[in-house]
Amino acid sequence: QVQLVESGGGLVQPGESLTLSCAASGNIDSINSLGWYRQVPGQHRKLVATVTFTGNKYYGDVEQGRFTISRDNAKNTVNLQMTNLKPEDTAVYVCNADVQEGDSVYDFWGQGTQVTVSS
Repeated sequence: QVQLVESGGGLVQPGESLTLSCAASGNIDSINSLGWYRQVPGQHRKLVATVTFTGNKYYGDVEQGRFTISRDNAKNTVNLQMTNLKPEDTAVYVCNADVQEGDSVYDFWGQGTQVTVSS
């Protein structure tokens, strides 16, 4: 089992920046990758970015220049730095852990943190 706790969401104005943080605990050694997804009402959860234990980063359909993912293996955290935020970035951002248990891979999710971009 892996537990994920997000922090850093909030209300910001267009053009501002925000950094989300996710702390992982539990069976840390089984985590392949940590990442962020976002979800708006009525839509499926969509990948923002993930980063593997070795530091390989993958971004979803987002502007890579505005979103940067980073991982601190020593602290078991993954951060998502978001700059020049736009109203369309408004969503619940959810932390994800891709966990290997034997031959199976499981997804664990945090509770999510709301990001609202509005003037």
